[in-house]
Amino acid sequence: MDLVLQLADEEATVAAGEAVGRACLACGMGSGLALFLHGQLGAGKTTFCRGVLRAFGHRGAVKSPTYTLVEPYDFPLAAGGAQRVFHFDLYRLGDAEELEFMGVRDYFAANSLSLVEWPERGAGVLPEADLELELTVPESGRQLQLIARSQAGEVVLNAMCKLL
Repeated sequence: MDLVLQLADEEATVAAGEAVGRACLACGMGSGLALFLHGQLGAGKTTFCRGVLRAFGHRGAVKSPTYTLVEPYDFPLAAGGAQRVFHFDLYRLGDAEELEFMGVRDYFAANSLSLVEWPERGAGVLPEADLELELTVPESGRQLQLIARSQAGEVVLNAMCKLL
């Protein structure tokens, strides 16, 4: 299952991220989700992540964790406990094996959402994506294609369609 959206500007890109974030929250995030973001430099991947984080309640700045590789965000859950969102940017990753040294598998756990920019740089080490997002830059605006790669990804995509 996939969905294609035309995004007029930065505000629309943030709004699309918020819709995905709300869909993730509506689905309960039971077993954790991995969203892989593809696109050229400047396509809007971090802008999209800002929208997802806004849906969870983050109001501060969102910078691409290019040098640290991952930025964690914690959000309280209504039923107690915490929801964790991890924002990865693997653009400067030299070798996918570096992810093993940082314990990357621990990030992809229950009650977590992992947003991964440049996931192809972690191929062979990262788990499979639940939802893949491809941001492209046509002549004007942006185009976002969302592709469900798992049953959980389909649930999120269906929930997002209901929110639009």
